[in-house]
Amino acid sequence: MDEESVLAAHLQEIRRGSVVVACLAVLRQEHYGYSLLSTLEAAGFPVEANTLYPLLRRLEKQGLLTSNWNTDESRPRKFYTVSPEGERLLGQLAQEWEQLNSNIRAVMQDKS
Repeated sequence: MDEESVLAAHLQEIRRGSVVVACLAVLRQEHYGYSLLSTLEAAGFPVEANTLYPLLRRLEKQGLLTSNWNTDESRPRKFYTVSPEGERLLGQLAQEWEQLNSNIRAVMQDKS
């Protein structure tokens, strides 16, 4: 495996762990699937549609998102937003993320 492939594999692992946090954070404002994909990509979190849509269904099933259908336009769209439970989880995950980042910085600076 070449160096670029190794890096890509590890970056994918990091992104996989952070996409839930990113989705919950972005969904503090209502979005439909494609809008969420675009917003995440613009924020530096490119996610494939075949990854995002199952994730949205799972988060909704867990009670972390709420959804509603908008049929006002020619094509119905399902809009998602973070639920109160999802907002609480986002706060907890954000704290854990900050602690993890702090720990990683400390390990990276440790020269012993």
